[in-house]
Amino acid sequence: MGLLRGVVTALLASKVIATKGLSADDFDVLDYVDPLIGTAKGGHVFAGASLPFGMAKAVADTSGENQAGFAFDTDVVTGFSHMHDSGTGGAASMGNFPIFAQGSCPQDDLQQCQWQLSDRSVSWDKKSVKARPGYFGISIANGVQAEMTTTNRSALYRFTFNETSDQPLSPVILLDLIDLPQSRSNGSANVDRKTGRLTGSGTFGPSFGTGSYKSYVCVDFKGADLRDTGSWMKNQVNASSQTLSVDNSIDSTVSAGTFARFHAPKDKKSIMARVGVSFISVQQACSNAEREQPNFDFEGTVHAAETAWRKKLDVISMDADGVSEDLQKVFWSGAYRTMLSPQDYTGENPLWKSDEPYYDSYYCIWDSFRSIHPLLTLVDPLSQSLMMRSLVDIYRNEGYLPDCRMSLCKGLTQGGSNADVVIADAYLKKVANVDWATAYEAVVKDAEVEPENWDVEGRGGLESWKNLGYIPINDNDTAGEGTHTRSVSRTVEYAYNDFCIAEMAKGMGHQADYEKYSKRSKNWAHVFKPDQKSSIGGVDTNFTGFVQPRYLNGSWAYQDPILCSPLLDFDGCYLNPEGHETYEGSAWMYTFYAPHDMGSLIKTLGGAKSFTSRLSYLHDSGLLYVGDEQAFLPVFQFHYSARPALSAKQSHFYIPSQFNTTVNGIAGNDDSGAMGSFIVLSMMGLWPVPGQDVYLITPPYFKEVSIRNPLTGKVATIRNINFDPTYKSIYIQSAKWNGKPWTNNWIRHEFFAEGGVLELELGPKESEWGTRVQDLPPSLSNYH
Repeated sequence: MGLLRGVVTALLASKVIATKGLSADDFDVLDYVDPLIGTAKGGHVFAGASLPFGMAKAVADTSGENQAGFAFDTDVVTGFSHMHDSGTGGAASMGNFPIFAQGSCPQDDLQQCQWQLSDRSVSWDKKSVKARPGYFGISIANGVQAEMTTTNRSALYRFTFNETSDQPLSPVILLDLIDLPQSRSNGSANVDRKTGRLTGSGTFGPSFGTGSYKSYVCVDFKGADLRDTGSWMKNQVNASSQTLSVDNSIDSTVSAGTFARFHAPKDKKSIMARVGVSFISVQQACSNAEREQPNFDFEGTVHAAETAWRKKLDVISMDADGVSEDLQKVFWSGAYRTMLSPQDYTGENPLWKSDEPYYDSYYCIWDSFRSIHPLLTLVDPLSQSLMMRSLVDIYRNEGYLPDCRMSLCKGLTQGGSNADVVIADAYLKKVANVDWATAYEAVVKDAEVEPENWDVEGRGGLESWKNLGYIPINDNDTAGEGTHTRSVSRTVEYAYNDFCIAEMAKGMGHQADYEKYSKRSKNWAHVFKPDQKSSIGGVDTNFTGFVQPRYLNGSWAYQDPILCSPLLDFDGCYLNPEGHETYEGSAWMYTFYAPHDMGSLIKTLGGAKSFTSRLSYLHDSGLLYVGDEQAFLPVFQFHYSARPALSAKQSHFYIPSQFNTTVNGIAGNDDSGAMGSFIVLSMMGLWPVPGQDVYLITPPYFKEVSIRNPLTGKVATIRNINFDPTYKSIYIQSAKWNGKPWTNNWIRHEFFAEGGVLELELGPKESEWGTRVQDLPPSLSNYH
């Protein structure tokens, strides 16, 4: 075993990555990362420059569907801003204090320059866009080429101006007090007449939450002599004014700010703009930029960002011989997107004083608990530890774990208290340096104490949950306030949340709690209506029994089992007060959600054969949309009915059919990297069941893939024997773990913690491997 680990480690150290046409020395992982994947058709992927988990995120902002600032299927650029989120739904996020550059004003008259956001909008050249980890560049029709890179708390822009024969260069760079969602309630801006430094502050609203936050910015320049400065609002310029303020009497869509105008640049027609950002003060925004980028070194900053990304991604290594370049790009780009958020705001939290790390943009845990955090536990356990510590510290200071959080604000709760799942997952996998006693206190509070507003934290309907064992459709909730929808999906999620608490209780020696929460975790069955039928277009699906809403008195209400699927009212099941009883998915899909009690669920659905048939129908009928995160686990749930080969087959249906290298190349929006993590975990061949110490085994999409623990150096390798890059042989015939036969169709986290080799012998037909009852993943109730 020691010799085997040594061989694997040696291979990784020499970076043996067998990509066709490339030697190991020629391989650069960043050549296989395309930040533009998913930037069109509602993918909302952040395309710009960022460090891993960085707060500063610089990109060109476009008009239209601009949740992440830039979208490839848009026509005009409105500015360049320095903080964004990636892949989110809802409204546009942040984009505070955009700057905008113009080569000169018509007739050299400041009043004839374009100032208001809608007026200054200018088309951009789609062929000019270049995006790479740590860098973004674009050319716009006013003759400006914009390039940008970032450090943790600052952005560096290089604006290159095309000189025209009829207009001498005298560039103007403005700072706007607006943000992408146009949520500003007040703001102020200042310009230093001697240096041209632009500073600003403002109060804004979050994109998917409640409350407000304050943000600050500081912009310095290099490359040209200052000509003059001033302030402006809409298209009115005051060259004698160095300050400007707006309040809520000024419409939030109105652009206003300060500017600096320069003489012609001295070198290469370029001006550098260094932008510091902060949530604390203007002074801290300036000091962030001065500390992190003292020399305005654009190439050096790009190089440092690339080095940081290579270091993060270098823990994954593979033999990709025969695998298409496109599939490799799909994989590595997914891994990259998984490390954009949550964002490290440590030292930038004005809400409370703490020595603990502070991460933000948990947007949202309902999306990220299923795959993002389990993947980070594998590839970046240090960051995962810091994030868990941050969640616990949020509980200490806010009173509850968040289900969603962005821009220092409480985000909206979409289902259960799914931070419980993230915490339990980290606990079971022994993520280090977390205050587990306080973490356990936090998850128990979720289960026991209803908050005043369960739209933004905790759980609603706890009285009914404890007394009835389900959330009624007409719940009479007097303990708190929240949106009374999603009674079915909240019920099954609460059940799983309680199971995760039970797992923690068991590990920490709280036997009474373990028994209580294990019992509650079976409540999913209380919304299962055995005689409920389902039809599509008037044709019976021939499956009976689905989750359904219930009234307080125990009688059944009705929701069409296909409602909220792509086949019926797909867009009607969100957080609106008229929303339905399942959230972003149908009763068909939520009927499968009891990942802790699959023995009982399979029996309830008529046995393994019936379960397999029903699950296949869910995928084949168009009822399931893999662009929503609840669809992830059903891809692999065939493991529980002793058909692991069908999980592999289903995985290969979705990848590459729903994921490719185009700007439209993901299903749905990326949800802070959820789709990216689905890709990576699926293609590595070990799907984590979040909140459990369980990984479901399918063959990797590569001949071999390895993960090196960056803290311990231990390496876990999954190796395919008889690998077929045409993917006709994707069925496991037999397996060995460290040279010994392995018949379970799942494996524990020990494999990654201790390192070793899992060898999978493949063939073109389904085999008996992993199909015995004793080979199946753990279940609260026995398999039958």
